[in-house]
Amino acid sequence: MKYPTTPDVRDFVVKGQLWRCTNPALKEAARSRLIQQLMQARRQVNQAKHEADNEALAQARTQVNNAKVALGERGPVWWTDGAPDYNRHKINNTPYANWYETLPS
Repeated sequence: MKYPTTPDVRDFVVKGQLWRCTNPALKEAARSRLIQQLMQARRQVNQAKHEADNEALAQARTQVNNAKVALGERGPVWWTDGAPDYNRHKINNTPYANWYETLPS
């Protein structure tokens, strides 16, 4: 399992850190469109870095953030049960620590 997903399917783990999953309630067409926007914005980030264009870089990073918020990966949480958001937390500092320790290496 390269990037395990937490049992509640809210986060996945990369190098011991939690990252919020995309909102599963998004319709496939919307999710696909937003992912295309995200990938385009990431390409613009790389291009702006390559060209050392700070203004374009700031705009592209804003577009990345906007796409990630729309996908539910940043900004307000997409679940409604009041559970806390552990996005970008080290897994060992969260209630998922024991679950993660049981996963095969």
